[in-house]
Amino acid sequence: MIRNATPLDAFSICQIYNPYVLETHVTFEEVPVSSEEMAHRIRQVLGEGLPWLVLEEEGKVIGFSRAVRWRERSAYRFSVESSIYLDPAHTRRGLGILLYSELLSQLKTLGVHVVLAGIAQPNPASLALHRKLGYEKVAHFKEVGWKFARWIDVEYWELLI
Repeated sequence: MIRNATPLDAFSICQIYNPYVLETHVTFEEVPVSSEEMAHRIRQVLGEGLPWLVLEEEGKVIGFSRAVRWRERSAYRFSVESSIYLDPAHTRRGLGILLYSELLSQLKTLGVHVVLAGIAQPNPASLALHRKLGYEKVAHFKEVGWKFARWIDVEYWELLI
């Protein structure tokens, strides 16, 4: 089941997200996010009229996806940046496609024109997901992140909806 997130989902979202923070380079955060901070982030995204979705299985949140404003200046108002995170125990089942497709559908309904995704490299699973959804690579930034004592490249992928 896919539904809109609420601040009450913050703890469950942190349970999914914080292992990515601590164990992977796919997010450039380096300190685990508290439930209070995550609730604040959810309220902020929803307050801007953008979607933050959760995927539930048997009543448990197993993934989330959200969109944030790409830039603050008004000319960027039809552009967002998307992200998705799944509990690793629930990957490779097509759930990411379902969750991300719903996010994109809601963004289209909201009049969003461009969806961007920043993908830390290497990340073949994320690249495959974005390709399947029609995103195209538009930029490759070399060594823009430093995590786990090494430089990390980031690719930006774009989808016109």
